[in-house]
Amino acid sequence: MSKTPEQLIRPEIRALSAYHVPDPGECVKLDAMENPYHWPDELIGQWLEQLRDVEINRYPDPSARELTAALHEAMQVPAGMQLLLGNGSDELIQMILLSVARPDRVVLAPEPTFVMYRMIAEVVGMRYVGVPLNADFSLDADALFDAVEEHRPAVVFLAYPNNPTGNLFDADAVVELVERAPGLVVVDEAYAPFTDASFMPRLGGFDNLLVLRTVSKMGLAGLRLGLLAGAPRWLGEIDKTRLPYNINVLTQASASFALQHIGVLQQQAQQIRSDRAELAQRLAAIDGLAVYPSEANFILFRTPPAQAGRIFDCLREQGVLIKNLSGAGAALADCLRVTVGTPDENEAFLRALQTCL
Repeated sequence: MSKTPEQLIRPEIRALSAYHVPDPGECVKLDAMENPYHWPDELIGQWLEQLRDVEINRYPDPSARELTAALHEAMQVPAGMQLLLGNGSDELIQMILLSVARPDRVVLAPEPTFVMYRMIAEVVGMRYVGVPLNADFSLDADALFDAVEEHRPAVVFLAYPNNPTGNLFDADAVVELVERAPGLVVVDEAYAPFTDASFMPRLGGFDNLLVLRTVSKMGLAGLRLGLLAGAPRWLGEIDKTRLPYNINVLTQASASFALQHIGVLQQQAQQIRSDRAELAQRLAAIDGLAVYPSEANFILFRTPPAQAGRIFDCLREQGVLIKNLSGAGAALADCLRVTVGTPDENEAFLRALQTCL
C-alpha cells in the first residue's frame, strides 16, 4: 500500500503555506527590512582575519558564553535578567511556544502583525487569536483586554514597533496588558535600533514579561541571531526546548566581533533614521498616497483603491522590489511597504514610483 502525505502529515500542517521569499533578481532590494550598508573595508579585513582562528571542526560553545556576555552589555539587559540565544528570533518564538504548547491553549496578538506568530502557533498545535488594530493601526486596548479575558492566552506577542505597520503602541496600554495577562507577554523589539522606546529596562518589574530582540535589523541579518531576555525562572525552562549547538561557530565569532565595533552599526542606524524621515516626507507629498508614521526601518503606505498590485508589478519592472501587503486584505488592503535603503536606492524607488503612478 502506497504512503501519502495525506495519511501522515497533520491536517493543520497541510493547510499551511510555506513562508515565501521572492527572488529579487537584479532589483534594488527594498522588501525585507535589511540594513543596506556594508561594513568599511578595513573592518571587513579585521573580521576575516579573526575568522581564521575559528575551529570549524569543533562544535560551538553550546551556551555561546562570550557572545551572550557581549549581547547582555550591548543590549543593556538589566542586572539579574538572563539571555537565551536563537537562530534568529523565529527560533526563539518557536521555543517559547513549544514550552507552553497544549491544544487547548491560545496565542494572541493584535493584527496585522508579524506573520510568524500565527504560523508557529499553528505548527506547534496551539490556537491563534488575532485582535484587529484600529483603522489607524493603533492598539484597540478595549478589544485587546476583552480578548485576553475571553481566551486567557498562554502567550501574547506584541511587536514594538509593529511589523508591518511601523508604529509604536501606547506604552501605558502595553503595561496594562502585561498586568492583565494570565500568561507570558513577549514584547518583540526587532526594530529597536530605529526607535528610542523599549521595554527592556522594565524587565524584572513584571513577573510575566519577556523581551525579544534580533541583530538582523542592525546590519547582521545574514548571521541569523536572535535573543530573548527575561527572568531566569522563565528562560531556564524555555532553554530546555533549544536544540544543542543552535548558534554556530561562525555566527558566534562574527557577532562577537561586530559588537566590539557596535559604533559602526549604531551610526548606520542613525543614518537610516534620518533617511526614513526624508523618505516619508517625500512619499507624503505624492498625491493619492497615505503614508503611515514609522519607528522602524520601513514605511507603510496606502495606494489609491485597487492599485497596489499594479504599482508593485510596475515597480518590479522598473527594477525595484518592495513588499505587496494588499493581498492580506482587511486593514492592509491597497498597502505597500518599502524598506529604507541608501539615499541612491531611495531615489531609485521614488523615481520608479512616480513613473508607476
